[in-house]
Amino acid sequence: MLDSATEILRLQASGEASAVEITQLALERIHASQSGINAFTHINEEGAIAAAKAIDQKRQNGLPLGRLAGIPIAVKDILCTTDMPTTCSSKMLQNFVAPYDATVISKLRNEDAILVGKTNMDEFAMGGSTETSFFGVTRNPWNQLVTPGGSSGGAAACVAAGTVPLSLGSDTGGSIRQPAAFCGVTGLKPTYGRVSRYGLVAFASSLDQIGPLAWSVEDVALLSEVICGFEPRDSTSLDQPAPSLLSAIQSTDLRGIKIGILDDALARDGLDESIRRAVMDAAEIFKQAGAEIIEIKLPHSDHYVPAYYVIAPSEASSNLSRYDGAHYGHRSKKLASENVTKNGPLAATYCQSRSEGFGTEVKRRIMIGTYALSEGYSDQYYNQALKARRLIKGDYDAAFNQADLLLGPTTPTTAFPLGEHLDDPLQMYLVDLFTVGANLAGVPAISLPAGLSESGLPIGIQLQAPALHESQLIFAGAAYQAATQHHHLRPENFRF
Repeated sequence: MLDSATEILRLQASGEASAVEITQLALERIHASQSGINAFTHINEEGAIAAAKAIDQKRQNGLPLGRLAGIPIAVKDILCTTDMPTTCSSKMLQNFVAPYDATVISKLRNEDAILVGKTNMDEFAMGGSTETSFFGVTRNPWNQLVTPGGSSGGAAACVAAGTVPLSLGSDTGGSIRQPAAFCGVTGLKPTYGRVSRYGLVAFASSLDQIGPLAWSVEDVALLSEVICGFEPRDSTSLDQPAPSLLSAIQSTDLRGIKIGILDDALARDGLDESIRRAVMDAAEIFKQAGAEIIEIKLPHSDHYVPAYYVIAPSEASSNLSRYDGAHYGHRSKKLASENVTKNGPLAATYCQSRSEGFGTEVKRRIMIGTYALSEGYSDQYYNQALKARRLIKGDYDAAFNQADLLLGPTTPTTAFPLGEHLDDPLQMYLVDLFTVGANLAGVPAISLPAGLSESGLPIGIQLQAPALHESQLIFAGAAYQAATQHHHLRPENFRF
């Protein structure tokens, strides 16, 4: 029942299930899975049941219902909510409750969605495995010894574990698509500015984007239609109407669509052979559906990770400077006397509060970003990274002059064992190899389930489209899912 949002809507409309019954089932599954998966940082039990009762009453009274009425939805713990803590999985914000809702949260409430809780993540969205969370590691429902990906690992894992049909994550360099691939679900990063970032706690402001995760393209389209749209309080929000994405699923005939297969990605050392085969198999499926397949190269793809890991930490250094124990965030209660003597009480408070409040990876990125922006080095690092970003954007523009969509892998490997990359940040960063390009260029991209590897772990393939062409991703993605059964696979080893 909890696999499909559209099925939940049908069950309520037919009277086969109430919103309260569906919500109670979701909460039962969340509690049953929490000890093994740890996908949630907060479970909104009272609020969810109250919202479900109100929806059932509206239905009984014949009042209009929202497009997401009675659907349990989990949201990443980086989105501000007035009725739940927003911690970013950090000690720094352990007790923070926002005074306002993020725009996307307001949109969900307006459409009668049931917000069942906040999902675990890498601290301040900095990580690729959901191992840097102050609230503990999230595990992959397919195999609890491997990562669910990150930073939206909890958002992907809670869908894969069968607790909710929909979740919201954020994607700064692949943080929706990579965990979607690792957990065998569908995840969409919209065009930068398509979904308002108002109320999203910022990591890297020029890269962050909010997007949905679900099993199917259809459910992703349903949630995307709700969260897209202009927000005047957000200076980066595009003044564009919300797209009609569900209507893009009317046909599986891809004639007239040209798909460029990314040769440089498939030729990469370290790409799992099972993932390479999945991409080639997908190309054949698209070809059979009528699409023309051509070869495409993105000449500056070697610069993706270096450019991203200068730009993102630089913006993070600026955004996280407000968390100093005086203006925002955790405040140290016990200052070291030698620190006070050396720096004075205010500077000592800043130093010790930040030291206690931030984890290792966040500190690492703040220091990298601060160095890259520092006087005498910004031209060597930050400004050079911005030049590389312009070249990367130019590659995408040239590619989309030749093809409507780009096809490639989402990740170089399937989900890796927990702890494997914790002591090797570079290897962790290279997991983003195929995803950060879309963020640097600001284009939409979707990860689709593409079967299982020989070890039984999910594989993801990625489609990328020109800015504001999410409908093309939904159209092609739905055609792919109509021809395959990969999005119907479920973790066999997980039991409630």
